[in-house]
Amino acid sequence: MRDSCIHKATFLPSCGKVAFLLKERACMKAKATVLDDAAIRRALTRISHEIIEKNKGIEDLVLVGIKTRGVPIAQRLKHKIQEIEGAELPDGELDITLYRDDLTPETDAPEPQLKETNIKADIDGKKVILVDDVLYTGRTVRAAMDALIDHGRPSQIQLAVLVDRGHRELPIRADYVGKNVPTSLEEVITVTLSETDEADEVRIYEK
Repeated sequence: MRDSCIHKATFLPSCGKVAFLLKERACMKAKATVLDDAAIRRALTRISHEIIEKNKGIEDLVLVGIKTRGVPIAQRLKHKIQEIEGAELPDGELDITLYRDDLTPETDAPEPQLKETNIKADIDGKKVILVDDVLYTGRTVRAAMDALIDHGRPSQIQLAVLVDRGHRELPIRADYVGKNVPTSLEEVITVTLSETDEADEVRIYEK
């Protein structure tokens, strides 16, 4: 596999337009493809069935995708679940920028870009399933829960992710996982999706 030099907060076509936020300029070596398009499709189909089984149907369920790549994953889950159940499933999009705890003057992070939160469904008393691409430290999910609760008081919050790579810093666990991928801290997981990037793929890069 070819090596890809990745710069701080830049988009690289060779890496599916994925932005890597690194403190220092580094070269990343592509190690392996974890999931291809067919494997992603199978994983999301399985998660769809698990969601239906765990909740005994889809009554009072709301899917909410965490921007950016959690949104198309949530949309795919929604369409698959509706196909199985033959009923509408409300959904939404959540921007967590203002709730993140890693964007401080002391960090090298670029100026955050606010995106629109769009949750039209009433989430009070509902079971909300947050959807994201990768579960890592848990800080993104914590921020998402804070943002979600500002929009209402769900009876339950569940979490669905395409990849769980470990290394949690907070006591957060996913209810639905497409694939568990053990990683080292020297590795980076990238998720590209056809809706936002060039293709469906999950890859591991090494710093």
